[in-house]
Amino acid sequence: MSLTPEEKARIIEEFKLHDADTGSVEVQIALLTARIRHVTEHLKKHPKDYHSRRGLMKMVGKRRKLLRYLRNDKPEVYKELISKLSLRK
Repeated sequence: MSLTPEEKARIIEEFKLHDADTGSVEVQIALLTARIRHVTEHLKKHPKDYHSRRGLMKMVGKRRKLLRYLRNDKPEVYKELISKLSLRK
């Protein structure tokens, strides 16, 4: 239930800040969002998969912490990122 290398490379390419960037906060949030959406689709088909549900909750918590850090550190980048990922309405 992980992302394919092509999907991961595409996300990194879209959100990276410089050529060698693979671990900036923006990239981490984008990758977590893609994984969260993937696991959410899995759980719609398999509602009793509690192990995956726990992993989903951990990913959501990690993304929440990263978003809080970004909101406090770079508010303008935060607003741009949440609109690009369509996280808030």
